[in-house]
Amino acid sequence: MANKPIVMSKLRRVLQLYYQGKSKKFISEYLGLSRNTVDKYITQCLLLGKPIEEILAISDLDLEKLFIEKPPPDPSQKQKDLNSFFPYMDKKLKKTGITKAMMWQEYIALHPDGYKSSQFCEYYNRWSKRTDPVMHINHKAGDKMYVDYAGKTLEIVNKETGEVTEVQFFVAVLGASQYTYAEATPSQGKEDFISSVENALQFYGGVPAAIVPDNLKSAVTKSNRYEPTLNETFLDFAEHYNTTVLPARAYKPRDKSLVEGAVKILYTRIYSVVSKKIYYELKELNEAIWGALGIHNRTRFSGRSYTRNDLFNEVEKQELTPLPQNRYEIKQMAYVTVMQNGHVCLGVDKHYYSVPYHYIRKKVKLLFTSGHVEVFYKYNRIAVHRRNRVRYSYTTIPEHMASTHKFMTDWTPQRFINWGESIGEPVKQLIIKVLEKRQHPEQAYKSCMGILSLEKKVGKERLTNACSRALEYNLYNYKIVQNILEKNLDKINGSSDHPEDLPDHHNIRGSKYYK
Repeated sequence: MANKPIVMSKLRRVLQLYYQGKSKKFISEYLGLSRNTVDKYITQCLLLGKPIEEILAISDLDLEKLFIEKPPPDPSQKQKDLNSFFPYMDKKLKKTGITKAMMWQEYIALHPDGYKSSQFCEYYNRWSKRTDPVMHINHKAGDKMYVDYAGKTLEIVNKETGEVTEVQFFVAVLGASQYTYAEATPSQGKEDFISSVENALQFYGGVPAAIVPDNLKSAVTKSNRYEPTLNETFLDFAEHYNTTVLPARAYKPRDKSLVEGAVKILYTRIYSVVSKKIYYELKELNEAIWGALGIHNRTRFSGRSYTRNDLFNEVEKQELTPLPQNRYEIKQMAYVTVMQNGHVCLGVDKHYYSVPYHYIRKKVKLLFTSGHVEVFYKYNRIAVHRRNRVRYSYTTIPEHMASTHKFMTDWTPQRFINWGESIGEPVKQLIIKVLEKRQHPEQAYKSCMGILSLEKKVGKERLTNACSRALEYNLYNYKIVQNILEKNLDKINGSSDHPEDLPDHHNIRGSKYYK
């Protein structure tokens, strides 16, 4: 067929045979090529003025560029003006409300003899695909932050034992600027995931309108195409930062293509750097990651004159909403029943917190952080306390107590004192000490009830002896009395004036032995 380009293997063979001294006629007949074709490529090779060894050493792709491809014609001034406008237009389109039609109007105002609207858009689409074929979604500045974990893990080595621990690689990307954050984290668990997302927001210095996670359990407890069920703690985190969670749809890779593309790039730009060294601490590994990350964010986009860092500072940073004053504290949850004494027990600390008296025997929800404990009943918060980790102690707001209400009048300090006196004086004294120890009398009612109820199990005598022993120890609570009884310490007479006589035995030396 006329004008059909020669395959590179035959072209390479033509050149080899010619420089071996074969005639053009021989080469033509041997390779089944026309004399004109052989002559054309040999002449072209001679005009290059390069050594044959250098030409034959290059790849087929470069050989094709050298002999077959025609150099593109020089662009006209009109085309140059258009191409120089596109990088500026690309940045502007990332701002909310900016359209291609608006950009064409700005272009035509600068170049009245420029391209019409339809050609302008067609040339921009070609330019965009050529410079970055993955950027087919027009992301708006400040709109979305995409988060995900890389498939490959990193490693930390224990310096003493040599044990290798795998750690996860977290990545966050802003949609418009592709400004990237990454860190190593111990796991993909809820606490570590939320901490990584929060670190990304702190790194950006602002909050996007939405966070787009993959369907991992730390963010989505149950995936659904239309209404996925979000993790309650992650949803609370989003509310704290005044943003929205938009999980990527399952089996829809385009929903998270941006972050997956960033992960692929980071495999090259970060993994290849950090894998050359052994790390003994997570902090040390993260410092290496952030060093390589800075270089990545300052590297120019393919086919563009600006970097992720440039685009973030110029276009996206000002579109993010401000960070809240305080960082988020992860809340844990527990369901408990309000006790008869108007308190709830936080099981992990064994500490008691007061609630308003009319919620006695109601089931309530506890939300607690490292600093506070909140009590909810049917979505309404009924109490809030500073967290106290002192075991078997009480935190009480006096207004919560029901001392003056009729249905609680039978639970009074005097009632417990009289009850203790009816058992024995030591019991009465211990009850008084228990009541005095508490900030509010009603805090001690449950301890008093526990001590006095032991009479039914062990009798008055043993309970009296146990209370005497507790008073000697200066320990005033239910637990100490219970332990004394369980270990039978109440039966030991520790104050005997006359020690028992030793029994006679042939191995025991008497006083006469030493005379």
